[in-house]
Amino acid sequence: MSAQKMAMESNFDGLIGPTHNYGGLSDGNLASASNAGLVASPRAAALQGLEKMKAMHEAGLWQGILPPQQRPHLPTLRRAGFTGTDKQVFEAAWKEAPRLMKNCLSASSMWAANAATVSPSADSADGQLHLTPANLSTMLHRSIEHPQTQRALETAFPFAAVHTALSEQSVFADEGAANHVRLCDTRGAQGVELFVYGRDGYAPARPGYPARQTCQASQAIARSHQLNPARTVYALQSDAAIDAGAFHNDVVCVGALQTLFYHELAFADKGAMQADVTNAASGLFTPNFVEVPLAEVPIADAIKAYLFNSMLVQMPDEDRLTLIAPLETQENAATKTYCDKLVASNGPIGEVRYVDVRQSMRNGGGPACLRLRVTLTEEEWAQVNSGNKFSPALYEALKNWVTKHYRENLSPEDTRDPALMTESFAALDELTKVMGLGQDFYPFQR
Repeated sequence: MSAQKMAMESNFDGLIGPTHNYGGLSDGNLASASNAGLVASPRAAALQGLEKMKAMHEAGLWQGILPPQQRPHLPTLRRAGFTGTDKQVFEAAWKEAPRLMKNCLSASSMWAANAATVSPSADSADGQLHLTPANLSTMLHRSIEHPQTQRALETAFPFAAVHTALSEQSVFADEGAANHVRLCDTRGAQGVELFVYGRDGYAPARPGYPARQTCQASQAIARSHQLNPARTVYALQSDAAIDAGAFHNDVVCVGALQTLFYHELAFADKGAMQADVTNAASGLFTPNFVEVPLAEVPIADAIKAYLFNSMLVQMPDEDRLTLIAPLETQENAATKTYCDKLVASNGPIGEVRYVDVRQSMRNGGGPACLRLRVTLTEEEWAQVNSGNKFSPALYEALKNWVTKHYRENLSPEDTRDPALMTESFAALDELTKVMGLGQDFYPFQR
């Protein structure tokens, strides 16, 4: 293990892509299903995401950006047997395989919490930052992301150990950091990594909504990241949470520093989870467990308002943590009442700030979904690709880029327009120059 160094948790947000639409592709994601077919606003979505990044940067946090992926994803369509020019492939796929085409147009890589699982250098035996792109094998539209995710992470973190995604097989189904929490005393110190899974990969599939993360995937990542088994915890997600629409654990749980904030129904055995985390943290820190009672916040309200799909952050010069929640949490009576009570208490969470990410929320992704947390030392932050670091100048450049290239509205019928592909590729080609990603970053550029 490396000696403790000055470190901070950075947030690398997914920049929302120009094909952002409501395809309703995610089984078990209630917001995605209920809003399928609505008219989306890619421009508003991307600008909302940029405003959240700007707010975090101005608060004094390290803020990064991960670029959107190429959509439509023509390599998938060509592997499915479509041939000819890009336009011919686009039109033939819509005609012969419209469901496949919808999957290849999804802008779901915006939810960077699913991009990878991250272990900081303080936790790994070799003293390196480790990132494993998630294979996201449960959902077709997401399973095509990981090769480009790996390229994006290698570009952003040239000094890190970026692994290849796990085997794309149901035993190793991996959904990334949305099912992973790191607890610690200080960012640069050895921490406890909590992996939450929904099923045993070798067991028969459960009825109802799919349990997306397997125990085997979490264990494989912990081994690859060279984590100390004594400081690593595995906990089973509850069937009640999954059945209520918690397709990832971060819909019912979030953590930061010593604090784990979760719903009463988040875990199959919360007592075992608490005991395991406490034992793993022995000699390092004393965990704070903040459990939201079912009687105060029904699970349906917690999921609809995305109380837990919020960012729990340590603001500079603040003793208590801040919860960055969506406006929907403020607008829901049960979650707003609970948040007011939380702030008024003397517990570890002292403030709740509300942000507008409605375009993302309608597809089932809150503030936490939009970011990948990466704990970095000062030396590591200095080595991050400069084009991936948020700055006021980059913010203005990206705002202008979005305004220039993104459509104000995108209906289901609009997604059949070949011009959307042309516009999207032109936008992404320009983005590689704005962010310094290289001339062959995307498949269409090679």
